[in-house]
Amino acid sequence: MDRLVPGCQRVRTVRGRAPSIEADRAVVENLTDAVAQTDVPAVRVWKPHKQVAFGRRDTRADGYDRARERAEARGYPTVERSVGGRAVAYTGTTVAFAAVVPTPTPRRGTGERYEAATTGVVRALRSLGVPARRGEPDASFCPGEHSVQARGKISGIAQRIQRETVRVSGIVVVDGHDELAAVLDAVYDALDVPFDLDSVGSIARGGGPADSDAVVDALFDSFCDDCRRDPISADSVDSLESGAFEP
Repeated sequence: MDRLVPGCQRVRTVRGRAPSIEADRAVVENLTDAVAQTDVPAVRVWKPHKQVAFGRRDTRADGYDRARERAEARGYPTVERSVGGRAVAYTGTTVAFAAVVPTPTPRRGTGERYEAATTGVVRALRSLGVPARRGEPDASFCPGEHSVQARGKISGIAQRIQRETVRVSGIVVVDGHDELAAVLDAVYDALDVPFDLDSVGSIARGGGPADSDAVVDALFDSFCDDCRRDPISADSVDSLESGAFEP
């Protein structure tokens, strides 16, 4: 598997965000339901609202409440997520992606999907002039094996396996790495998790454009390649009834 979505296949593509953090999170859940119902894969790439998203391990830490207070005091609303590891932060220009793929055997091919996603992110970043490569510096935010770096960590990738679908998701830091490092330093200190401020990279720090829209386009091109794209707005996904997703 060299791509998450094979070429020449129909894929729904979704860009843009919903008006609130809660509504925006529901978009991906609704899109996942649609993929399960129709077997049509979907790729969403967008700029989430400013926030800090905590993982399950964070919520069990003694310093979790203090970490939330520190994030919110710095102007970052807090949420909890069901996929991924430690806390991640979004400035409002940070880009996120979620590729939802139908499969009758979701627990097979995990490694291949990680490889395809990582390759896709590296390919997108290199198309923007960033010398991206696999891996991450020591003491990075949301540490994990499936990461991409260039003068610091730029992207982290996770998977969520469900009954009929697999969701491969991640973030790409576009700019504002100093701001992200500052809020994450306060959060990780409260959680008692090792963190190095200089480990936070960005596309801008790596020599690419500080242009979130260009990053969104590059990720769509990398993930969807020669697929038959069916564009859908985030608002339409959030409000559509299940029957509206008939292929």
